[in-house]
Amino acid sequence: MRNPLSHCPICSGELEPVKLKCVSCDLTLEGKFPASRLALLSSDQQEFVEVFLVARGNIKEVEKQLGISYPTVRKKLDEVIQGLGYAPQAERLKREEILEAIEKGEISAKEGIALLKGDTK
Repeated sequence: MRNPLSHCPICSGELEPVKLKCVSCDLTLEGKFPASRLALLSSDQQEFVEVFLVARGNIKEVEKQLGISYPTVRKKLDEVIQGLGYAPQAERLKREEILEAIEKGEISAKEGIALLKGDTK
């Protein structure tokens, strides 16, 4: 499957859809068309969203599929949220959430310690 183009291959400027064609009757429409916010994401971010959705938001499954750690999944998710035009989630996992994630096996004790050291409480 080809990745959709969202940025100009020459100058990296944002591309916008201006022509649509019906595959059944060959009707062609030209003009400015709204683009999906998902099209604004990089191809790496789009791939992450696809894996995240197929995993039904199960971060443990996303970790397995992409071979990345829990904090990396969270970071990528924050980047996607920001890429969609929403404010990044400023607050970090609270101490209780970190401990709960360790207890459930969602993150390792080592990852939990790293998160707790970064906790500003």
